Amino acid sequence: MPIHILALCGSQRSRSMSDGLLRACRDLAPADVAIDLFEQHKDFPLFNPERADIPSGVRALQEAITAADALLIASPEYAHGVTGTIKNTLDWVVDHAPFAGKPVAVLNPSYQSLHADEALKETLRTMSADLVLDACLRIPVIGSRVDPDRIASAPRFAAPISAALRALVAHVGRTNNSV
Repeated sequence: MPIHILALCGSQRSRSMSDGLLRACRDLAPADVAIDLFEQHKDFPLFNPERADIPSGVRALQEAITAADALLIASPEYAHGVTGTIKNTLDWVVDHAPFAGKPVAVLNPSYQSLHADEALKETLRTMSADLVLDACLRIPVIGSRVDPDRIASAPRFAAPISAALRALVAHVGRTNNSV
């Protein structure tokens, strides 16, 4: 059975380095790993816990999380904080039971982004995600002058991306075998 990883980008930019990083992960994934980039979260309305109806995109995300073996998140830092896009996305699934215990890896696209990286990890721990620290890496594509579509072909990035994916896949394998 292939391993299914759901990827979420915290940037709204059409050619963001975070999105490029996730596409590179998809391109470098082992043959038995499928990485699906979810895009609908970029159009979610602001989370409101009093809202009676759940938007169709949120339902699609919940279903994708339930079906996924793991999650992969790449997100930039804005003003020392987590982007509104990724925070709003997580707010919409904070009470989605299948998220709890789900293996999650966070890829930080910049050496300078310290605050948001730790804040995002804290949010994920609070949501009871299984944060796979060996797969959480800082891969400094921001400021590298590498085209977002060419990250996978840059050896200085391909090696740590591949290592992060191997760590995540190994963790999923151990987790699935212990159940």
